[in-house]
Amino acid sequence: MTSATPRPATHLLYLHGFRSSPQSFKARRVQVWLAEHHPEVRFWCPQLPPSPRAALALVETGVSGWPAATSAVMGSSLGGFYAHVVAGATGREAWRCVVLNPAVEPARDLAAYIGEQRQFHDPAQHFFFRPEFVDELRAMAPAPLRHPERCLALLAKGDEVLDWREMSRLFAAARQIILEGSDHALSDFDHHLSSLMRFLHLCD
Repeated sequence: MTSATPRPATHLLYLHGFRSSPQSFKARRVQVWLAEHHPEVRFWCPQLPPSPRAALALVETGVSGWPAATSAVMGSSLGGFYAHVVAGATGREAWRCVVLNPAVEPARDLAAYIGEQRQFHDPAQHFFFRPEFVDELRAMAPAPLRHPERCLALLAKGDEVLDWREMSRLFAAARQIILEGSDHALSDFDHHLSSLMRFLHLCD
């Protein structure tokens, strides 16, 4: 007996990284691609508060009514860590998950950023990254994905911020696209967008 053909995503959540926003290059490219090719897909990229606990609470409230069988999440860097948490939550076994240079140990890595920070896309916007936010990240260990075949990790060996080998080990059971170069921001993101959408069954 063959399994049913996977259904295309109808809802896509995009989670941006640390100091980023819905104005990130990758978030906007995904939104534009969907508007051009699949305007029926509901796309949501919320501005995440600096508190990880508050960020996940915002996301959980926002996706509470989304269909279990046709929802998906995509996240970059710290947003990739959050995406891992969201996709691993009980009741989300069918969600597809795409992580882009995801943070593996954000509590470890962001401890050095305690203090006042500026947003990348609007330096006039400030926020304070508090010591307790590191504790919130430490307490937020993602559950193992029950269906790792529904996860795709896009990893760049040229990432100047995070170690691609750590990412690859964490997502060893998932599908991986490992880029020989590129960078943390995935400046060549457009070259890989169709592969990501194909994984979400939105592209032939």
